[in-house]
Amino acid sequence: MEQPYARRWWALGVLCLSLLIIVMANTALTVAAPDMTKDLGLSSSDLQWVIDGYTVPYAALMLLLGAIGDKYSRRGALVLGLVVFGGGAVAGSLVGSAAGVITARAVMGVGAAMIMPATLSLLAASFPRAERAKAIVLWTATAGLAIAAGPLVAGALLEHHGWASTFLINVPIAALAIVGAFVLVPPSKAHHHGRIDYGGGLLSVVWIGALVYMIIQGPHFGWDAKALGAAVVAGVGLIAFVVWELRCARPVLDVRRYLDRGFAGSNLAVALFFLAVFGAFYYLTQHLQFVLGYTPLETGVRMLPLAGAVFVGSALTGLLTPRLGMKVTVTAGMVAGTAALALLTQVDASSTYSAFVAPLVVLGLAIGLALSPCTDAIMGAFPESELGVGGAVNDTSLELGGSLGIAILGSVLAGSYSSHLADAVGTKLPTDALSAAQDSVGAGLVVAQKVGVQAGPEQAQALVSAVHSAFSDAVAHTSLVGAVVLGAGTVLVAVLLPGRRRRAEAAEAEHAQEPSLV
Repeated sequence: MEQPYARRWWALGVLCLSLLIIVMANTALTVAAPDMTKDLGLSSSDLQWVIDGYTVPYAALMLLLGAIGDKYSRRGALVLGLVVFGGGAVAGSLVGSAAGVITARAVMGVGAAMIMPATLSLLAASFPRAERAKAIVLWTATAGLAIAAGPLVAGALLEHHGWASTFLINVPIAALAIVGAFVLVPPSKAHHHGRIDYGGGLLSVVWIGALVYMIIQGPHFGWDAKALGAAVVAGVGLIAFVVWELRCARPVLDVRRYLDRGFAGSNLAVALFFLAVFGAFYYLTQHLQFVLGYTPLETGVRMLPLAGAVFVGSALTGLLTPRLGMKVTVTAGMVAGTAALALLTQVDASSTYSAFVAPLVVLGLAIGLALSPCTDAIMGAFPESELGVGGAVNDTSLELGGSLGIAILGSVLAGSYSSHLADAVGTKLPTDALSAAQDSVGAGLVVAQKVGVQAGPEQAQALVSAVHSAFSDAVAHTSLVGAVVLGAGTVLVAVLLPGRRRRAEAAEAEHAQEPSLV
């Protein structure tokens, strides 16, 4: 377009609505999981793959599908993704088995892999460079809102409906977004795009898919042949992908971009942030429900300070980044995220909800401060012909970070809870009962109910107190590990990100070369 698209802010609303449902699809499930487990008789392995069956195709396919969207139609990719996502949601609400739900979630993950990069590429294509940072601030704020809104919406639905309603709520939103896409979002594709590098794209599917599978399988189910085999495939696939891309005339992703400190630092910051956010979210929602005894709806309401703080942090970064530079705001955001996790190390069995308010607010501010500048920097590193790939790179970093957060911090949480419970109970429980109670905080409370039937309410209450105490101590320990990881990452990101002067010089050099790129 010679002039900025007139209805670009309306189009942004459609893109944010599309983003909202694909992020909520994961966070809402954490609240619906207990009802689903009871209704379908899910094992812990089944439940893990119900959650992560969405993640594997979502992360693995984004890069290839982003490149296809660039060449043929970014709006077409968005609409098709919404159709696939909505179809998977309908199927998920109708099936009655673990395999059926996992399959439906995988289909939704394929749809999300089309939607997510399309939202960022269409945003970048619709907005002039001067306005793009503001638009990305709203995009990021929507992602933060979705993290907190998922449990709230799911909790409200579960008050009067079954877990299937948490799937069906996606359908009318997807339909509205499809209509909005045709009416408000402009058609977009790369003006100059050669042949798609399907070889590199397929290798990216293999190594990213294998890596995510390994991240899920190993920490949760043990480093068996499946996990180790996936690790080997991921390593070999990554090497093959890099070699292929270095030799390809038109690679699906120019891996030399990662030699640029700003690009590498921005991707690392996104991955680390979502490692911390998704990991913390994983255990905070459990603590609010199982230890403090809140219903799903009450849990969702109590996560709202996070969403509100994301909007405040996003507004601040819109004001501060142009004045101070992204290095300052991103580093400040990561320091704040580390501080939020450090505050959670004070949690114990006597902690009430008030102990979680400050960490949630600080974490929300941190998300708003850090993520928008990083996303803007990542998208700015790609020419017009590769905006879909740019969106896919940003979103893959996000998804890999989130998967690592749930896997690593979830594994630390499980090990710490199991150890603390064994120390608290000792020989008071039979070995089989103790082993069952150590599986999770939910399982521990179920064992306590059985103990109450057999041995009386006093013994049951003693076990409930032990379970609550063990899980609270595990939350504190896991938060410490998360704070150390994010703190170390903050130092590395601060070293990698260029200062304002160096970034300005790089931008001028890139601008001077733009005619040769198109």
